[in-house]
Amino acid sequence: MPEQHVAFTLDPLVPVASLPAMIRPETTALVLVDLQVDFISPEGRMGQFGMDFTPINAALENIKRLATAARKAGVLLVWPRVITSPETDMAALKTLAQRKGRGEGSIATCRRDSKGADYYGLRPEPGDVEIEKTLFSSFHGTELDDRLKARGIETLIMTGFTTDCCVDCTAREAFHRNYNVFIATDSCAAYTPALHLGALNGLAKNVALLTDTQSVMAGWQPV
Repeated sequence: MPEQHVAFTLDPLVPVASLPAMIRPETTALVLVDLQVDFISPEGRMGQFGMDFTPINAALENIKRLATAARKAGVLLVWPRVITSPETDMAALKTLAQRKGRGEGSIATCRRDSKGADYYGLRPEPGDVEIEKTLFSSFHGTELDDRLKARGIETLIMTGFTTDCCVDCTAREAFHRNYNVFIATDSCAAYTPALHLGALNGLAKNVALLTDTQSVMAGWQPV
């Protein structure tokens, strides 16, 4: 069935003038979720399914700009990445795939030591925080919360892929763990506009404030 196009109205973005006090570099981290071959490269699994990477590519270019600005401002960069193996595949995940009529091979994404698990488009640098995860949330079963708190981080600016899955799950759990959450709306993307905008609406309603790449970069400029 063709995707139905629904008109979405997002919450207003945070006024640029208000951002500097909210995203102070010393207490803020830029989170770059799942910049990996299997998710955002035409050569990865999603590429093999014929996904339209136009919104992915646009968001990736904005992420590169944000990463450069973050480094210049002294903001911590955090890189959650999916790394799986047959041993880490949950029974519930297998059952879900089966009930959807998919084989177990459908969940074999970002396997350890595979090309699909590698970074794509941008890579961490010394001093960044790297996190390996097996599921959607970057906090689930990882040391992310401890590492952020050890650095005095209070605020997260979320970017990455996909808006409706791993960005969404990470943002919600961050809020539950008492972080202030911002979503850089044009530095994340999903495989369809409806999924992207729907996820942003849900996050804005419940756990996050919306901003964009240019506003965040302006917020990190010296006063």
